[in-house]
Amino acid sequence: MNLSLSIVALAAFITPMILARFKISFLPTSVAEIIIGVIIGKSCFDLVTPSSILSSLSTFGVLLLMFLSGMEIDFSLFQRNSQTLSPLEEKIKANQPKYSPVIVASIAYGLSILASFILALIFKFTGLFSDISLATILFATVSLGIMTSLLKENQLLSRPYGQTVLLFSVLAEVIPMLALTAYASVVASKGGSIWLIGILFIAAAVLFNRFRYFFSFFDRINKATTQIDMRLAFFVIVVLVFIAEKVGAENILGAFVAGIVLKLLEPAEETEQKLDAIGYGFFIPFFFIMTGVKLDIPSLLHSPKTLILIPLFFVAFILAKLPGYFGFRLRFSKKNSLAASVVTSTTITLVVATLEVAESLHAISEQQAGAFLLAGILTCIAGPIIFNRLYQNDPQENKNTQVSIIGVNLISVSAANELDSDLFNVTLYTNIKKNYETYKSRANAKFVDSLDADYLIENHIFDTDILILSYSDPNINHKLALAAKKYGVQRVIARFEDMNPLSNKVNELEEAGIEYFSLFELNVGVMRSMVESPSLLEAFTNSDARLYEAVVNNASFVGVEIKDIPYIKSITISRIYRAHRPISPHGSTQLQLGDHVVFSGNPDESAYLRRMLQLKNY
Repeated sequence: MNLSLSIVALAAFITPMILARFKISFLPTSVAEIIIGVIIGKSCFDLVTPSSILSSLSTFGVLLLMFLSGMEIDFSLFQRNSQTLSPLEEKIKANQPKYSPVIVASIAYGLSILASFILALIFKFTGLFSDISLATILFATVSLGIMTSLLKENQLLSRPYGQTVLLFSVLAEVIPMLALTAYASVVASKGGSIWLIGILFIAAAVLFNRFRYFFSFFDRINKATTQIDMRLAFFVIVVLVFIAEKVGAENILGAFVAGIVLKLLEPAEETEQKLDAIGYGFFIPFFFIMTGVKLDIPSLLHSPKTLILIPLFFVAFILAKLPGYFGFRLRFSKKNSLAASVVTSTTITLVVATLEVAESLHAISEQQAGAFLLAGILTCIAGPIIFNRLYQNDPQENKNTQVSIIGVNLISVSAANELDSDLFNVTLYTNIKKNYETYKSRANAKFVDSLDADYLIENHIFDTDILILSYSDPNINHKLALAAKKYGVQRVIARFEDMNPLSNKVNELEEAGIEYFSLFELNVGVMRSMVESPSLLEAFTNSDARLYEAVVNNASFVGVEIKDIPYIKSITISRIYRAHRPISPHGSTQLQLGDHVVFSGNPDESAYLRRMLQLKNY
């Protein structure tokens, strides 16, 4: 061990603490690490002397960075839905905008590539930078990791807008990566062997096929002392990086493909978290800090040409993405389209990797590489700030859950009024004139002429997220429940006071996924619970002590320990259901996507926590 290694390790440790202490949220951690590297490197205090061990840690850091970037790609965004759509799904699809996120992102990025090429030509003809291919690659990149974090923080990942920006970022990482590999082969005079890169993808396909069922039995064989999932990940990285180098490709391409392979193997959330911990917790900071350490800003600033290049490259990074506005405009508002085209100018990860490759090939001078790097850092500061000022939430993407209740009576009206109006839009329907006249002033009730399923479909009453059938006649509820499920209603809840007429059809209801209840059975259960647990009645009847249930859809809460949840001091989490299995929660219990969290507490704070947990952001 040496002093330089200790200093870099200390810098990696204190960087996120400094950001947290001074509440610097607009600056990506990777950029902060480069800045810290500049401070401790040759540009300022010159405390770090590059060594073989620091070089090795930095190299492995960039490989893990590209590996984890490959794992960021959500391939479900590219999949077509091959299943037969229900009538309701067909109707929803028909009402969607004409252009899908995939088409919008592809058009936007195609325009950006064209703009990048034009800007590269301008730099060539003005004599500022002569390598057209390299400039095009650099201008066309986007930092996928930074974009993913930004979209998560703004609760946008599950929305069409966030999906489109993410797809744009995926294309802006994959395409430049492949272009860089071809560029490096040509510059290194290995252009004739570019076809050998196909061997890398064949090897990746073989590894995927060999280990495609690995995680299905992983839990049965894994031990704390073996960590087989980690061993598989690093085996795939080493093999594909080795093959990439042997066939004349860049090692970062091998690492990136390795990330794609592991992502397709569908690892557990815990595996991804451990890989993030190893990468972002140790190796990757060494790469970014050493990038800053090696940067000699004083010498760069002594060159008048470099001083000119830094702002010009910065402007070029932004201008290269601005034409994407016309692609985003096919689906989104003017302001949000502009926000998307500006924020996608944020680039640092692949720029750093590309510059490292270009310098090793002697295709770029140290001054030019420094100018590109500093310009990239500026985009990481400006892009998120401008985005947060421009982006406006689309009301259409924040719709409440639609609830339709067929059957207007004291119970259904009371239950409807108890539902949180910030989460649910409730409408009640009845064909009984007397009930309608009695309750229309107390709830959002509407009169219908018929309970025929076709009539209800024609009048859009089945166009809802949740359908509750509250008639006392079990035959009506049974018939409408099956019709609604066939139509495509996601959740159907039916009341059956007397199951005897339907005793032979219980399996039919369960197979259709219909939830059902009996007020008689509920009352019996409550009375029994009052005897066994006297305080339970208060939990059901007192609005200040009521029980809540929320499904964790918000990726921002994944891995968050219960003790760190907002308002946890005034909220009691009694149970978590994970994959239909109950978990007794503790302060260190971490939330996962899909968890059903049952809790109680202050109504306002509980309602807020419920909204935050259920907000789709994955």
